[in-house]
Amino acid sequence: MHENLVDVRALKKYYPVTGGVFRRHVADVRALDGVDLTIRRGECMGLVGESGCGKTTLGKTVLRLHKATEGRIYFGQAPERVEEAERLLRSDDTQERARARVMLKGMDLAGASGRSLLKMRQKIQIVFQDPTNSLDPRMLVKDIVAEPLTAQRLVKAREVPDRVLELLGIVGLTADHLMRYPHEFSGGQRQRIAIARALSTNPEFILMDEPTSALDVSVQAQILNLLKKLQEEFHLTYLFVTHHLLVVKYISNRIAVMYLGRICELGPTAEIFARPLHPYTRALLSAIPIPDPETKREKIILSGDVPNPIDPPAGCRFHPRCPHAKEICRVTEPALERVNGGERTVACHRWREI
Repeated sequence: MHENLVDVRALKKYYPVTGGVFRRHVADVRALDGVDLTIRRGECMGLVGESGCGKTTLGKTVLRLHKATEGRIYFGQAPERVEEAERLLRSDDTQERARARVMLKGMDLAGASGRSLLKMRQKIQIVFQDPTNSLDPRMLVKDIVAEPLTAQRLVKAREVPDRVLELLGIVGLTADHLMRYPHEFSGGQRQRIAIARALSTNPEFILMDEPTSALDVSVQAQILNLLKKLQEEFHLTYLFVTHHLLVVKYISNRIAVMYLGRICELGPTAEIFARPLHPYTRALLSAIPIPDPETKREKIILSGDVPNPIDPPAGCRFHPRCPHAKEICRVTEPALERVNGGERTVACHRWREI
């Protein structure tokens, strides 16, 4: 049995669209439309997909930087309590549903507020994509790293300088960097500062929102190695959002593939790279370049564009671009189905035939 640190159930995030003279609510952008995902304690879960599929929105909603429209986010809860709460929510009995709502007050991060949400922020952190924008240009490094410590009152005021210096040492920086501003550093050094800031509250879970995409290739390797080292040393759990499939292959234990607000395939990294089952996953992996001019890979070119998330297609959301689509794909939306009783799941009507 694996212990789940994060358990997301039926998560939705809709952004309202207004129109007309009176700016009435006329539609919704369905950024997340019923996502189920579990992240095990101590693992790195890779999250991949095209731009606009909802990867970053999922991460930020789990961290409560965005408020969920619907759904539950269980953090650090026993599986038995989670299943009990979900069973009560599905019940037809009014009293049992009321009991479920009482249970969720102490379990559901999506509904947390006030002090309970502030306390939870100690355990969840984020490293943003671009450290140039995520670090305040008017603050010294010593103040940037110290800010979470003082905001959460985690250490006494006289202990803050020593803790900041310790955090900088963990990410490969020194006391010489304390009195500098972010613009005085390289991109890789700025990302190290952002990582030090994320570690300052001793978190259990960190969202890595494309932390290497703005860096040079050699610097990317250094940051990835640092992240793996920190994960082992501090027993961290990552949700790693990226477009770079080779990066996610290197750092992730499992991969979730997203398309238009839903997860279409999930499983161990090695298995997905060895035998992708969903047509969309196959198309993504076929685009990975091979560093050998003599070797050619057959690329799968998808027709059309990603559908509008305001009005997603009926049935399987991928069927307008899928070369294997049949009539059932156009009328019935596939659920995530477990593959041969293993860890992999795939949402496709015809994965056995492909």
